Amino acid sequence: MKVMNTTNSLVLATFIIVITMLYSINNRTINPTILTIEKGMSLSTVSQLLHQKNIIVSQDIFKAKVMLRGLASKIPTGKFLLEGKVSDSVLIDSIFYEGPIKLKLTIPEGLQSDQIFQNINLLLKTNYDFKKYFNSKEIIQDFNIKGKSLEGYLYPDTYYLYHDSLPDEIINILLTEFWKRFDKNLINRTNQLGLSVHQVVTLASIIEGEAMLSSERKTISSVYHNRLKINMKLQADPTIQYIIPGPPKTLSNRDLRIKSDYNTYQNYGLPPGPINNPGIESIIAALYPEDTNFLFFVAQGDGSHAFTTNEKDHEEAKRIYKINKRNNR
Repeated sequence: MKVMNTTNSLVLATFIIVITMLYSINNRTINPTILTIEKGMSLSTVSQLLHQKNIIVSQDIFKAKVMLRGLASKIPTGKFLLEGKVSDSVLIDSIFYEGPIKLKLTIPEGLQSDQIFQNINLLLKTNYDFKKYFNSKEIIQDFNIKGKSLEGYLYPDTYYLYHDSLPDEIINILLTEFWKRFDKNLINRTNQLGLSVHQVVTLASIIEGEAMLSSERKTISSVYHNRLKINMKLQADPTIQYIIPGPPKTLSNRDLRIKSDYNTYQNYGLPPGPINNPGIESIIAALYPEDTNFLFFVAQGDGSHAFTTNEKDHEEAKRIYKINKRNNR
């Protein structure tokens, strides 16, 4: 009986030692390491990569633990950051549950779509051709956009993308966010004003292009609303900047005569569509303008504007601005 008890004890001890070894064999501390799992890779391939990077010692033990969790056929793709104290359990959680690294994309208000697409390609280190999506009739229709492109509807915000995010996925995220923000309350207000969503976004994009100070957005909006009411040309400089290639510049009289549907110095009413992608503050300003009689405004050089109700006062405000500009040189 005593021999039997001793044998059982030895078997139990051996079992405990083996189990402990199985659970600890792949335990180690590693420096920050990027693991790239490509589409179609098998569990064996992933285990081999981990072994090659000296993250695990036993491929078989790692594979066994993945299979025990029922994850062998659910290999994710992307880039994964592995660092610090890692075990099989930590690795499995990091790869299968926490998911791949996300890259931070910040889109500032008022950015044109071409620049947004450039920024995305720089972030992802890709060369995606976004033009076919930007002008896609199918996408425009699916997202109930009443324009000829997606300009104005790629909502500016901070997003987190995967390294292998596809262009159509990214565009869907941005457009979906737009409609989350332009909610039922804003749609109701749009209807109250007798405008379409497209007109509101177009006006908001002009406000976005003009406003340097958030406190002035609704006042700037009032100027354009007042002009639209009396069928007065908007004469909005950002619409001219939109049709001139390259970065913003000081506009000349020649620029103001450029033939374009977007030239609000030559045409009455709103341009055909947005000139950038406005944020929610400018959209709200377009829907809720301040109650004023202003018809003019001129920049004062510090981000603010001087607002006036008539052309005489407007010319005087311009004269004062030029004097101050000369004195500050």
